[in-house]
Amino acid sequence: MEAVALKERENQIYIKGETPFNIVCDKDSLAGAVSQRACVFCGSRVVLYPIADALHLVHGPIGCAVYTWDIRGALSSGPELHRLSFSTDLQEMDVIFGGEKKLRQALLELIDRHNPKAAFVYSTCIVGIIGDDLEAICRQVEREKGIPVIPVKSEGFKGNKRAGYQAACDAMFRLIGTGETSNISKFSLNILGDFNLAGEIWMIREYYERMGIEVVANITGDGRVDDIRRAHGAALNVVQCSGSTMQLANMMEEQYGVPSMRVSYFGVEDMSEALYDIARFFKKKFPGDREADAIMERTMALVQEEVRNLMPGLEKYRKALAGKKAAIYVGGSFKAFSLVKAFRLVDMQVVLVGSQTGTEEDYRELEAITDPGTIIVDDSNPLELTSFLKEKGVDIFVGGVKERPIAYKLGIGFCDHNHERKEVLAGFEGMLNFAREVYSSVMSPVWRFVPRAKSTE
Repeated sequence: MEAVALKERENQIYIKGETPFNIVCDKDSLAGAVSQRACVFCGSRVVLYPIADALHLVHGPIGCAVYTWDIRGALSSGPELHRLSFSTDLQEMDVIFGGEKKLRQALLELIDRHNPKAAFVYSTCIVGIIGDDLEAICRQVEREKGIPVIPVKSEGFKGNKRAGYQAACDAMFRLIGTGETSNISKFSLNILGDFNLAGEIWMIREYYERMGIEVVANITGDGRVDDIRRAHGAALNVVQCSGSTMQLANMMEEQYGVPSMRVSYFGVEDMSEALYDIARFFKKKFPGDREADAIMERTMALVQEEVRNLMPGLEKYRKALAGKKAAIYVGGSFKAFSLVKAFRLVDMQVVLVGSQTGTEEDYRELEAITDPGTIIVDDSNPLELTSFLKEKGVDIFVGGVKERPIAYKLGIGFCDHNHERKEVLAGFEGMLNFAREVYSSVMSPVWRFVPRAKSTE
């Protein structure tokens, strides 16, 4: 492997097969590394933002609100209040004398103007420094206006993006348990960790409805405050993006006894297994129940129908892509598992896989499902990624908006699998879209006019 710029990060990079598995992760980014990670505030915003009928107010400088405006691209089937980005726009005098008065006035004005079901107030770095009491202001406004006003303790300097996920889960947990649950079916679940990019949660909800299962709350794609308030009445939490919402599922299990299950909606294998696992859960929970047996039968029919429709269209892409090399660098490592399997389905080789927020357990699982020689990396930076892509002679790089320029500068195809995308990539339909997008990128004639870096392997 080529030398990378920062020696202190070498223990966060592992090459399968060269040494026994060992990787350091789940730590703050190294100063000067220009990490691809975002801050605590951004982590909280990407989780809470898709709650469409809530007011989202950033207490801090205008730049924080601009940075995270419309950050998820999450679609709504109704209200679109989340698409607006509100800020208290703290100035120099506010920093000196405090911004509590300005925050209170902003909350009162915005609640009167937009009539939200709840309000989330995000603290930023400067608020943590000057010590504004968000809790007190939120309590005052909540009493005056009669809606939940929830502080999100997301000062950017407190840690990394993962700490922002915890701040978001803490905020949502204040809502859970305050709604009516009497009319919820015993065959019910909450969808956690899907953010309705390109309308994916609507497709996933349809799968569950075809199985005969009630969806109580979307947390948080196309989310609604009232649904989240009654989420504790569901029989099961189904967690897609485990990094962002697994903490909330654990809190609900401890407080309300709602069990959770980790799933992935990406790729044929994982999508099918997710549906079967849920059907098995209800069959085990209600042994001998006719409806539980019917759910399993409907699930089998659903998977068979979807796979039968998918495979012929997938075959032409598989033939063209066989033997090509792929690299993956995403926010949550759980998504990477499915992408490795999805590339294998079209006979492509994954030579690099990494994430911003993975745990040692996640990386152990990646090590188990990847081929010898695969680079596994935690919290990488542009210099490292550039070095790895050149070394491995990659044909396509899967990542987010921050990784796109790296790929294009190297003359490598790119597939956006992050929260800015507009194409459905989840579910059975999404697997076909993913293969089509990879094929279009890898086989594009434009690469004839771009010098491609030679592999150093």
